[in-house]
Amino acid sequence: MAKKGSRIQVIMECTEHKESGKPGTSRYITTKNKKNDPDRMELKKYNPILKKMTVHKEIK
Repeated sequence: MAKKGSRIQVIMECTEHKESGKPGTSRYITTKNKKNDPDRMELKKYNPILKKMTVHKEIK
């Protein structure tokens, strides 16, 4: 049976990776409460390709 609620799954993508010119992407999957956070999220996450903490923004 599926859970009911306003918790949804979102994809976070690195903003600095596109500018670096290196191949690949850094993406994370997380959840958020749609009612508490209606706007797009921004979190600092580790990018293993750039080997540093970068800002990841919610996509689509």
